[in-house]
Amino acid sequence: MMITQGQTDSFKAELYQAIHDLPADTLKIALYTAAASLPLSTLVYSPAEEVVGVGYAAGGLTLTNVTVAYSGSTAYVSFDNPAWAGSSIVARGALVYNNSKADRSVAIIDFGADKTSNASTFTIALPANTAASALIRSV
Repeated sequence: MMITQGQTDSFKAELYQAIHDLPADTLKIALYTAAASLPLSTLVYSPAEEVVGVGYAAGGLTLTNVTVAYSGSTAYVSFDNPAWAGSSIVARGALVYNNSKADRSVAIIDFGADKTSNASTFTIALPANTAASALIRSV
C-alpha cells in the first residue's frame, strides 16, 4: 500500500479552525504494517492494518510531554520518543492522532522499511525537537 510522511491535510486546515489544543489534548501514536494505506488525506485513526503483536495494544501509546514552541517564524510541536517495552512487533509506519478530538489525524511517519522488535523495546526516534527538524511544524 502506501504510507506518506508529513502533517495530514485535514490537520493543517483544523489548526486554523481552532479544533486542536495540542498541549491540552491527548495525542496518541499508532503503529501500522506495510499493508496500511496512510496518505496525507487520512482523516482519523483506524485500526485497519494496525500492528498486532506482543507488547502492543490497539490504538497505540499516549504521547508524553507534548509542547508547542516557536523559533523565529516557525512554530513546532515536540514530544518524547514513544517506546513499546518488551514488544515483539513489525511496523512500517505510524499515525499521530488527537484522541481528544474524535481521533482526528495529525501526522504520518514513514519508517522507510519494516522495523522489528523481538522481545525488546520498539522506540521511534523522532527528529530533533527544533524549528528546523521537528516532525510537526509550521513555517
